[in-house]
This record gives sequence, structure tokens and C-alpha cells, in this order.
Amino acid sequence: MFGNYLIGLREGLEASLVVCILIAYLVKTGRRDKLPPVWIGVGSAVALSMAFGALLQFGSSQLTFEAQEALGGTLSIISVGLVTWMVFWMRRTARHLKTELHGKLDAAIAMGTTALVVTSFLAVGREGLETSLFIWTAVQATGDGWNPLMGAALGLLTSVVLGWLFYRGALKINLAKFFTWTGAMLVVVAAGVLAYGVHDLQEAGWLPGLQSVAFDISSTIPKDSWYGTLLKGVFNFQPDPTVLQLVVWLLYLVPTLAVFFNLFGGGRAKPAQRPAVKPAA
Repeated sequence: MFGNYLIGLREGLEASLVVCILIAYLVKTGRRDKLPPVWIGVGSAVALSMAFGALLQFGSSQLTFEAQEALGGTLSIISVGLVTWMVFWMRRTARHLKTELHGKLDAAIAMGTTALVVTSFLAVGREGLETSLFIWTAVQATGDGWNPLMGAALGLLTSVVLGWLFYRGALKINLAKFFTWTGAMLVVVAAGVLAYGVHDLQEAGWLPGLQSVAFDISSTIPKDSWYGTLLKGVFNFQPDPTVLQLVVWLLYLVPTLAVFFNLFGGGRAKPAQRPAVKPAA
């Protein structure tokens, strides 16, 4: 549930920040008449995201077991790729997001109403589609439809409240640090989703090694225990992973976190040394 809350919070906060920046810019520049097209684009993006999630759920239920596993595994890997790209992109552009959106909005206003609708639709729709896909894969991974959905809904609700507080100027946080640490946690969550996707593809017969178990600690951490359920819900933890699952999990998690922190946290330039001042003769 926590992993899905984090997804809903982060993706929802991105969308909320985008909407707040667009609306605040239009209000401050005296262009309130341009607000309806923005809201039309936002509403259309939300509706598309919900329809996409429903299509995934309904469409997959009509497939055979092997086809369901193949679809789930494939979409899990795709969702991990999207979330990884989003984590790096948002960490890099968080400080310049406002300026970038203002430029796009000015261009859209110059082009007309349709461009405004499209701009707001694309700005929110990307996060919405990513959220729907990632939450769907989480539901498939845990086998529990309510807790992932509840966690995501609470995260989205929190993001809406935070977005409103940002707009009102009542809340100010360091967005760069926020997206750094939530991004790192999302990488850990994504690693579990990736491992589960590999297991799905093994059950579908697309990948080998289904019977090659790396270790089995089911007696120590039973799947039906409260802590086993908690670990699975947060990290997609499996007490008896296959060798391929474990290898893929490590190959994704370790390099991704290393690049993430070295690229953005450990690459600060050293202050330039001042030239030595020669004593006066």
C-alpha cells in the first residue's frame, strides 16, 4: 500500500504542480478567460487515464492464463522503464519546471484555444497514464485489488491538497530534495515490480528458469503473514524468487541507484581556488 501511495503522491504532485503553475500564470497575467480550455485539457487527461486503467483490467480478464502472465510481465517492464525515465527527468528539471511551462503556455496562447487544451492535456496526461499502468501492475503483483488502489487514491488526494496549498502559497518545500528522495524510493519499488514482471514472463513460458529458485525463506517470512504481506505490498518482495528474478533485480537496482545519486548528488563542483596574492615588494 505504501508503494502505491508513493506512486500516487509523486505522480499526482507532478500533475498538481503543473496545473497550479499554469493557472497561477494565467491569473497573474490577467488571462482568466483562458482558464476553461486548461481545465478541459486537465479533465480530459484524467478521464483518459481512468479509461486506460479500466481497459487494462477488463481486457486482461478476457485472456488465458498464459496470455495474462505475458501481458502483465510485459506491461510491468514497460511501467518500470517509464517510471525510471520519469524519476530522472523530474529530478533534473524540477528547478526549471516553472520557466519551461510558462514558455509552453505562452506559445499555446499565441496559437489559440485548441493549443491550450492540448498543452494542459499532455502536461497532465503523461503522469496519469504512467500512474494507471504502474498501479495496474502493482495490483496484479499483489493479487489484492483494494490495498493498492486505496494507497494510490490516498496519494493522489494528498497531492491535490498539497497542490492547492502550493497555489495558495501556504506551503513551500525544497522540490529538488523531495523528488530526489522519493525518486530513490520509487527506484526500489520499481525493482520489485521488474522482478515480478520477469516472474510473470517465466510463468508464461517466455523466459526460462521458473524452477530455478535462488533461495526460499518462506518459513521465516511466510507469504500470508502480516510482515510478508507488508513487504510484498511495499517492495513486491518474494520469499522464494527464481535465480533470474534475483539477477534482474540486482542488475536494475544497484546501477540505477548508483547513477541516480552520483549523477545528481555526488557531482558537485569544487569551489575554485583563489590565486595566491604575491606580497608587495
